Amino acid sequence: MQNYNEQSEEDELIRLLLKRQAELNALLEITQAINKSASTLVLVDMLEVIMKDYLHVGKFRFMTEIESRFKCISYYGGEFEQHRVLFKACKGLWKFKGPVSVSTHENNILNNYDYFIPVFQKNKMLAFALIGDFKTTPQMMGNDLNFIQTLTNVIMVALENKKLFQKRIEAERFQREMELAGDVQQMLIPITIYNELGIEVGARYLPHQNIGGDYYDFIRLNEHEFLWCIADVSGKGVSAALLMANLQASLRAWASVEEDLTTIIEKLNDIIIKTTKGEKFITIFLGKFDQQTRLLKYINAGHNPSLIYHKGSITEMKQGTTIIGVLDKLPFVNTGEMLLENEFMIFNYTDGLIEYDQESPDWNEKKLSEFVRHHGKLKPDQFNTKILDHVNRFVMGKPIDDITLLTISVK
Repeated sequence: MQNYNEQSEEDELIRLLLKRQAELNALLEITQAINKSASTLVLVDMLEVIMKDYLHVGKFRFMTEIESRFKCISYYGGEFEQHRVLFKACKGLWKFKGPVSVSTHENNILNNYDYFIPVFQKNKMLAFALIGDFKTTPQMMGNDLNFIQTLTNVIMVALENKKLFQKRIEAERFQREMELAGDVQQMLIPITIYNELGIEVGARYLPHQNIGGDYYDFIRLNEHEFLWCIADVSGKGVSAALLMANLQASLRAWASVEEDLTTIIEKLNDIIIKTTKGEKFITIFLGKFDQQTRLLKYINAGHNPSLIYHKGSITEMKQGTTIIGVLDKLPFVNTGEMLLENEFMIFNYTDGLIEYDQESPDWNEKKLSEFVRHHGKLKPDQFNTKILDHVNRFVMGKPIDDITLLTISVK
């Protein structure tokens, strides 16, 4: 009898050693696959093969957190339950850090399985597994459950590292895109100060983030005419910067061959529609002044009305059309005209100057008009500095969009 017991113990030891070796081989294969950057699908397939063929698990569910919600990424055996049903059934077991028997659990979902196996990283639940129809000996049960927990931990560490690596790649790509967009936008900003006999121009551009969607331009057409614009492109980043580049190139091209502002704005609308398929839009103010006739013409396409200071009074420049880039054909285009025999100042801005993260009774469109009327005789660059100082001093809150100022003084 003693020899029989000794032989049985020896056989059991051999089986245990062989099982340990098989477990090490399985972990080695998983590790090699991870080191070769195997896809999530490959790692999940390997996990299922080990669970089925080596551990003889007949029913398996493996849930992990994806975009703040737990979803089942591996399952076989039995009728599949919905993600939220499994999650809700297992929520009460999250207090356990190791395998828990659920075969006699009061929950009708859980008692269809043998064990609940959690996967933690520090104190955060990353994933959990449910195993059922588990064919193993009582002597090997503890060993097998520990191996399953080790295996699922290794898989989850690999998947988490993949997530972190992907986030880093996305962050680096985003940073490169922002740098590219910034470079493009810097090339589009034509001037900050421009002076010639009888004309002074001052501009400020304060992006809300690293790269914004505002654009302005000042174009000398000939000896006695100049054209200017200020615009706000929907969106941010590379797409907005490229759309601004398209707008600038198109505007300059058409302004060099076409005198009529209506034709120019309609051509710009056609170009933006063809480029973006109606997915982006632009608000734009387009003005033109003839120094000989002293006639100013303008079209406001859904933009904040520019303010003109002339002979001590303020006029809002509202006439025009709707935003461009939305409709295949603009429903109407009205060109505003003003005869300005005396010197004047035009203040153009984007909505970031008015819109802040909290309303202030000390700052709105009416207050802005009053400010322009009181300080309209300042030089453009001095005016821009003064209005930004005023806003910083009296407005409680932060701007929620880019701020662009384009001020033009004409004698």
